[in-house]
Amino acid sequence: MTVLYEDNHIIAVNKTCNEIVQGDKTGDTPLSETVKAYIKEKYNKPGEVFLGVTHRLDRPTSGVVLFARTSKALTRLNEMFKEKSKLSTVNCQLSIKKTYWAIVQGAPKEPEARLENWLTRNEAQNKSYIAKPGTKDAKLAILNYKTLVKGDHYTLLEVNLETGRHHQIRCQLAAIGCPVKGDLKYGAKRSNPDGGICLHARQIEFVHPVSKQNICITAPVPDDALWRALTQEIQ
Repeated sequence: MTVLYEDNHIIAVNKTCNEIVQGDKTGDTPLSETVKAYIKEKYNKPGEVFLGVTHRLDRPTSGVVLFARTSKALTRLNEMFKEKSKLSTVNCQLSIKKTYWAIVQGAPKEPEARLENWLTRNEAQNKSYIAKPGTKDAKLAILNYKTLVKGDHYTLLEVNLETGRHHQIRCQLAAIGCPVKGDLKYGAKRSNPDGGICLHARQIEFVHPVSKQNICITAPVPDDALWRALTQEIQ
């Protein structure tokens, strides 16, 4: 586990692909428990360690995950993620921004664009689909992407979300003919050796829920030949 940032109220770590953030039916040890064990040992904490999950990443996705170490931080961060825009607390407006990097097959026709789609979610398949406007239970999904590096077979994109829908990046990029590398569920040609996908939560920017300072946390990309090749000139 790589700790990217920590103080008395929050801790951020770099999740690897195939780790789960919170416990699920698989019974695998979640990242939240690993972080608890780290805090307990480092600070010699007696009894149960408090740790709040503020957001999640898909299991095959890597990158920065932010946890709350106090109930005050958890309450405020939960509201920030929920609203996706701003939170009024002690006369201060707080905002949060997440930036992703994705390695996709081929290259989009437009090197930079804003994508707007209506998505529906199939719970049984754990998959989202593009739908027509007005479709029952469909939700508007908006993201902005730009090309960072174009290779011979793959392209590195930077993605910023305006909404937070289920599998939004994976579904919307696949819809323009550029599935995330390794993402068989959304049309990738082949899986990655580690079973993950090349979608990385690169950065999170927010106003600290307690100190009100501006915080920007960046997660190094996976130690992988393709990631290194596409990012060596821009990191």
